[in-house]
Amino acid sequence: MKVKQIIEIVKGELIIGNLEDESNCFSKDTRIIKSGDTYIGIKGEKFNGNLFWKEAFDKGANVAILEDCNFTKEDLQQYHDKNIMQAILDLAAFKRRDMPEDFVLVGITGSVGKTSTKDMVANVVMQKFDTLKTQGNLNGEIGLPFTLFNLSNQEVAILELGMNQKGAISKLSKAARPTISVITNVGTSHIGYLGSRENILRAKLEILDGMEKKILIINNDKFYLKNKDENIKIYTYGIENKSDIMAEEIVSNKDKTEFICNIKGEKFKITVPVGEVNFVYNALAAIMIGKLLGVNDEQIKNGIESFELTKKRMEIIQLENDVTIINDSYNASLESMQAALKYLKDLKAKRKIAVLGDILELGQFSQDLHQKVGEEVARDKIDILICSGEYSKYIIEGARKNGMQEEQMYYFNTKEEIEEYVRKIWKEEDAILFKASNGMKFFEIAESLLKKDKGVMV
Repeated sequence: MKVKQIIEIVKGELIIGNLEDESNCFSKDTRIIKSGDTYIGIKGEKFNGNLFWKEAFDKGANVAILEDCNFTKEDLQQYHDKNIMQAILDLAAFKRRDMPEDFVLVGITGSVGKTSTKDMVANVVMQKFDTLKTQGNLNGEIGLPFTLFNLSNQEVAILELGMNQKGAISKLSKAARPTISVITNVGTSHIGYLGSRENILRAKLEILDGMEKKILIINNDKFYLKNKDENIKIYTYGIENKSDIMAEEIVSNKDKTEFICNIKGEKFKITVPVGEVNFVYNALAAIMIGKLLGVNDEQIKNGIESFELTKKRMEIIQLENDVTIINDSYNASLESMQAALKYLKDLKAKRKIAVLGDILELGQFSQDLHQKVGEEVARDKIDILICSGEYSKYIIEGARKNGMQEEQMYYFNTKEEIEEYVRKIWKEEDAILFKASNGMKFFEIAESLLKKDKGVMV
């Protein structure tokens, strides 16, 4: 039942919150309350459950039914702020509903590659249509609504949907109401919150919740649906597994990747201005959406070839001392770490140096997944490994267990120490990768190196 029905039945009064919110499961015990429950405060002779309403909200309750409570101004402000988030989403949903019927909204989510896929898709679509896109990675419960507030006369919007907990994407999808959705992959990002890849998969599929006609585009190499719903029209793209759109004859170097796009026998050549094979997947998603929206091949090619990376994502800078800096410090996951290391491995450089920091938000999986990064470092025969951060010690541990020698591995407590050491050891024709979660601020190291040594974007 809805909150407004409860108020009518019990002849109650709404203190703060939304009359349209729903109450499903009810609980009177904060020790076992679950996320989304409605808490009922019960007053007995020796116990007053009404006093534990804050604990109920902190544990995930979304409604509390209470009696004889005195709320401070600070109490109401603190919990009113949570409702403001829903109010913003409701306003954004109204803005979205006001768009004409032929307006197309593309929603993009996934563990890795959301932002770069969104940017490449938008660059293709804007070759033909007036297009709105998410700026940067403002993809959450504040960023997405404020993007929707910018809707006016656009024909298409390309929006990124992010998450940090179960139910987050569902809320965003219901506000945005995607016409077409894309899931780039299901990896380990946010596994600390969600507990397993299966839960991450379920969370990503919440993007369907706001869709009327469900059109879903998936990476057929990185995503698998066991039970395919006949009500969902699925299009696939891939490199390895047979898909509706395939990439063939891939050739990659430092600054670009070329491939043949095969759409059921129709073939044409595409050049991606990034020397990393994972960006082929982004291009395939952009081609698929372009085709669905009637963008012609020439426009698709122009959109992909003129694509520009977001700052701090696989930025390749050639310094005057012939050292190549790869600044990929925008964010990190196990999968993106592995991809960046493979890119470093394939570069033509005298020495490959990896400067790696923590992957955040992994929770109980932190040790294991950082060790897997270390395994990749050793497997890719990186010449020098430099680490900093609480969990990056496990990267060194994983590399050591897989044969990397002690004299190849270094750990520092601060970014300043890393910069000082890099300057001390770098030589002509070295390639140095900087990679960590954005919160580690490894981009500050790369930027500091660039300030003192002029660089040229490649």
